[in-house]
Amino acid sequence: MTKSDSTPPGAGLHELVGNTPVLRVSRPFTPPDRGFWAKLEGFNPGGIKDRPGLHMVERARTRGDLKPGHPIVESTSGTLGLGLALAGMVYGHPVTLVTDPGLEPSMTRLLAAYGATVDVVPEAHPTGGWQQARRERVVELLAERLGAWCPDQYHNPDNVSAYTPLALELASQVGHIDVLVCSVGTGGHSAGVSRVLHQLYPDMRLVGVDTVGSTIFGQPARPRLMRGLGSSIYPRNVAYDSFSEVHWVAPAESVWACRQLATSHYATGGWSVGAVALVAGWLARTQPRDTRIVAIFPDGPQRYLETVYSDEYCAEHGLLGLPPAPEPEVVGRPDEKEITRWTRCTQVADPIVPTAEPRETEGGNQ
Repeated sequence: MTKSDSTPPGAGLHELVGNTPVLRVSRPFTPPDRGFWAKLEGFNPGGIKDRPGLHMVERARTRGDLKPGHPIVESTSGTLGLGLALAGMVYGHPVTLVTDPGLEPSMTRLLAAYGATVDVVPEAHPTGGWQQARRERVVELLAERLGAWCPDQYHNPDNVSAYTPLALELASQVGHIDVLVCSVGTGGHSAGVSRVLHQLYPDMRLVGVDTVGSTIFGQPARPRLMRGLGSSIYPRNVAYDSFSEVHWVAPAESVWACRQLATSHYATGGWSVGAVALVAGWLARTQPRDTRIVAIFPDGPQRYLETVYSDEYCAEHGLLGLPPAPEPEVVGRPDEKEITRWTRCTQVADPIVPTAEPRETEGGNQ
């Protein structure tokens, strides 16, 4: 038997993931003598969630939770779906992805092209929104399919540990890090990367970036235009104790930042990237000059050509011609009022743990 005959079809595909580049971002987000480093996770085949997609499947197989050839079923707003489609190829599992009508048509076609079955829920849950509706559909599919396994990205600790290589890459590429800026959805990459980097740089501050209408940090759930960050449930992977502060960003503000990145740095991405760039740019303008700031850009622009980069879409949703304020509004507590624009809070607590008191942090711009 030749080597090629004995090699599984997906062998070697995992080597496409990781070792993504970093980019120095400056004007127009900062003066030319300031800036921040951006980790370009869009250079992975499917984006940042290729990392947990592969890792969660590999760990489940090792434990025996996922048997060879058995189905994988998961809820996704898109990016993890790409990672699981890749994992399905690598390890030989059929993949069903439960999503909702808000998924971009191009992403639906791409997931299908990669061999995944896309299951679209028709209606949002009355209180938990599309996210809860997707999760309930996952439960139905798991009951129907013998031996099916769900990664449960929102609560699976393997979603956190998957990001250890990313943290070590950053330490090697950038060196000392004073501030890490991460978008927050499932909580996986902010928790996983910061956990490792805090061991290397104990004084590093973690800044979370959420979207308006998200419940993660204590705001009321509202319909959300931005996909890839935010949540209408409370993911248990969110490391509330690790955050120094949180920022909420609105869709028009993210669109402005995405388009500025594209025209100035030939590098950009989706809603999460725009929101993170906006916050990291403000930090780079206002922190001491020698502060080393790193932002994680979770994906690239490809899936957002019909939304963030479509003038028609943005005009229809009132997202054009609205540059953000030069600095965020500030609230004393996450539940002080309903937030509708870029806003910052330096008190962070788990909103569903009654005994948790908001933790006011030191450092930064108070």
